[in-house]
Amino acid sequence: MMIEQSAHSNRWRRVSPAAKASFSMCGLVAAYAAATPGAACCVASALCAVTILGAGVPAGRYLRVAAPALLFLAVSAFSLAFSLELSRGALAVSLPPGRGELHQAAQVGARSLAGLATLLFLALTTPLIDLVGLLRRLRTPAVMLDIMVLCYRTLFVFSEAVRDTIAAQASRLGYATARLSLRSLGILVANLAVQVWRRSNDLHLAALARNNDGPLQFLERPHPNSARDLRIAVFGGIALVAFALVSS
Repeated sequence: MMIEQSAHSNRWRRVSPAAKASFSMCGLVAAYAAATPGAACCVASALCAVTILGAGVPAGRYLRVAAPALLFLAVSAFSLAFSLELSRGALAVSLPPGRGELHQAAQVGARSLAGLATLLFLALTTPLIDLVGLLRRLRTPAVMLDIMVLCYRTLFVFSEAVRDTIAAQASRLGYATARLSLRSLGILVANLAVQVWRRSNDLHLAALARNNDGPLQFLERPHPNSARDLRIAVFGGIALVAFALVSS
């Protein structure tokens, strides 16, 4: 929900999706081109600044959206630093890891952080409708686009089912005590799969009732300054890649 709110309320909502996608591709190239962890962190910081200061995405919302991915990234980097390594034909565990392992883990983690910042920029500034329109112009198969839209819609169905169930349980004092909270949580998990399946089936039947025998269609917003936006995005992306190379 927070991603969708940011995508529709940011200052760059009406910027061409092709421009934002091009800048994101340059961001991924810059993340890969950064040869040191410091350079990759600088790229990530620049992308965060563009998203928060340029597009106007609130910093608190940005952090809340990025928090699960940052936690996973931190755990992965820590696990990589203490991972098994193949040394002289035998499998050994490095405890504590050497300087080379730490540098490698830092490099992978920093590049992943820059890639995450790039994807967050695209997701928090571009609504799904614009992305679907861009992918359709790029000749992406219609089946893949339909699956993407339906999966995205299912996320909202899932969120709505959770919210409605929790509201019903809370109205019956289902979370008044720790024991009741645990019981309500078990009931929520047990009934959630059935709720999501039923609502998804209702969505499918509604589509069939409207004679939906082809790809899903959407009304796209016009982007009158697409050429200008694309030029600015390409220039900014090239500058970001150059910044990554110079910082390395």
